Amino acid sequence: MSKHEKVTCIIQARTRSERLPNKVLKEIENLPMICHIINRVKKAKNIDQIILATSNTDTDKILLDIAKKFKIIGFAGDEKDVLDRFYNAAITYAANPIVRITGDCPLVDPILLDKMVEFYQANDYDYMSNTIERTFPDGLDIEIFSSEILKISNKEAKWLSEREHVTPYILKNQNDFRIYNYKNKQNLSNLRWCVDEEDDLIMIRKIFQEMRPNQFFSTDDALKIISKRPDISKINSEIMTNEGYEKSLKNDRIVR
Repeated sequence: MSKHEKVTCIIQARTRSERLPNKVLKEIENLPMICHIINRVKKAKNIDQIILATSNTDTDKILLDIAKKFKIIGFAGDEKDVLDRFYNAAITYAANPIVRITGDCPLVDPILLDKMVEFYQANDYDYMSNTIERTFPDGLDIEIFSSEILKISNKEAKWLSEREHVTPYILKNQNDFRIYNYKNKQNLSNLRWCVDEEDDLIMIRKIFQEMRPNQFFSTDDALKIISKRPDISKINSEIMTNEGYEKSLKNDRIVR
């Protein structure tokens, strides 16, 4: 990594989500969800800069205001072509490697972020994530990849699903790249901590309520709560994982 390049966390967010409109602005303990994500990523020691990458639509200007207020970089790009948005954000701010976080993960874990960045930097991978084979709760998703692989993806990805979801091109072409799946010691893939629907939001709010007034609790703290209160995890246990990506695949077409 050259001196001017920075380990960059790009948080992907927009207000016009279909299943739960304005979900990134839904309040959890009197703070919009996206602000919790920003605050948690800020706790990571191995991230040099944070970019909130949103769309250039009028409705998403509020997210650029939030980025400014929280003293991180705000970047507006194509609403539908999220891969292109990521690529332009990355080259504009000399991001390498890129850590991808989505705006529906209010329990993103800065300790896990730091561990994964260290592991990535100690090894020679093009792409690493903890989601190829899930062992972490859905909602602790972290992907780390080089600016070079992002450049290749942006040039080569042709399908709508590849452009809407940033990394499918890499995963479809695993033999061309050095890829690693970062596993948890314990398989917790049955837990759902992301926010796509109303029940997800209710469940996350309950965890935060249990942790009051501490908003920077760890994954272990959250696990202790749900072991004491298994009813909390049941609230959203019926919701399908990766529904957005599955929907993209159903409507998939070549767009470039």
